[in-house]
Amino acid sequence: MATETTTAEQLDTPSQVRSAVTAFIDEHWDPSASLKDWLGVLADSGWAVPQWPAQWFGKGLTNDLAAVAYDEFKKINAVGPPPGLSRMLAAPTIISHGTDEQRSAYVRRILVGEDAWCQLFSEPGAGSDLASLQTRAELDGDEYVVNGQKVWTSGAMGSDVGMLIARTDPDAVKHAGITYFAIEMDQPGIEVRPLRQITGEAHFAEVFLTDARVSADNIIGGLNNGWNVARTTLANERVGLGGGGSLGFPLSAPGGRRSAQLLEQSVGEFVESQKRAATGGRVPAMMMVRNGEALAKMAKSMGRDQDPAVRQGIARVHALTSLNRWNTLRARAAVEAGGRPGPEASLGKLMVSRITRMSRDVGMEIAGPSGMLAGEDGPLHGALALQFLGAPAPSIYGGSDEVQHNIIGERVLGLPREPDASKDVPFRSLRTGTQSQ
Repeated sequence: MATETTTAEQLDTPSQVRSAVTAFIDEHWDPSASLKDWLGVLADSGWAVPQWPAQWFGKGLTNDLAAVAYDEFKKINAVGPPPGLSRMLAAPTIISHGTDEQRSAYVRRILVGEDAWCQLFSEPGAGSDLASLQTRAELDGDEYVVNGQKVWTSGAMGSDVGMLIARTDPDAVKHAGITYFAIEMDQPGIEVRPLRQITGEAHFAEVFLTDARVSADNIIGGLNNGWNVARTTLANERVGLGGGGSLGFPLSAPGGRRSAQLLEQSVGEFVESQKRAATGGRVPAMMMVRNGEALAKMAKSMGRDQDPAVRQGIARVHALTSLNRWNTLRARAAVEAGGRPGPEASLGKLMVSRITRMSRDVGMEIAGPSGMLAGEDGPLHGALALQFLGAPAPSIYGGSDEVQHNIIGERVLGLPREPDASKDVPFRSLRTGTQSQ
């Protein structure tokens, strides 16, 4: 067993969950303990992500019961595991497709903040048509030598491990012959170059792999089965991006080897520093004000809460946000039933694109001309202007809106698949992506 969960522990009702969390907090919560020690106890107990399988660092709870657990942790302002792609994408994929040894090693390191992961999927000639990727991995003894370029890699600058998909069999058709690796980012053959966005921030990077090496033991899901594994990662990404808010702790610890020193501070010190940070300062542009409650608060503070047009806009955003939250519950229920996220994930991703653009329009309607001010004297300390610039992004990252439309059309509406002349052609014979230029 990967956690302390036992068959004798009954967690079938809210009261049972509440009692179990209370008992755990009474025994283990210590603000003087280091973040590192607290995260280790939390991970091994199964309470770090209680909706995960009981044998792999969870409790096997439904989302409703997990929400009860998180409510108890919120009462003490408890700190949870690091957020981001490591927990949202890498861990669920490894739990679904990895070996027991990989699950034990990688997943726990994610939960205790030892590793931060990035997603090495998209390429200059393989974005929406991801299966056209040209990065190659060639076997050399018990290692693979990797050469290629990835782009739009979120968080690559501070990542320790990459979720890499690379072509291992160019004689297979393009969706076959791809393998999924866990590759160490800190090595001479990997160069990370930040990409500056229109907002002035650099959340993404391009990554160059030149004779980088990865052990054959780091293959996730089997040789040449990478497309199937990647679909699990992408589906979890769409659930995360389309969730409109997710279950979790009130505070999240930092993660990755570069955060090792931060993890040595006490839990109490970290909680106090987060309280101070929350009292002011600029909101990151990627954190869109895209729910009715936030917009209503903004409208009231600016004296626009009685404007009929503003009120109608806020109501529309609230309605769509609520619908999307319910849709997300359906997607998560599919995962709990033993499957993986289905077309509901694509619906959620599309909804977030629409909600973001609608929120942008309503926010600028509320702010008026002052919404163009990107300095500290602008609305939300200038973040509203940055959000205006960043609003088109959700329709592109995590799979474009067009890709989601195709998935819904084919898998929900039963429409014919788009013709694909390359379906049965070996990748080596194709002129696709940058090969076609």
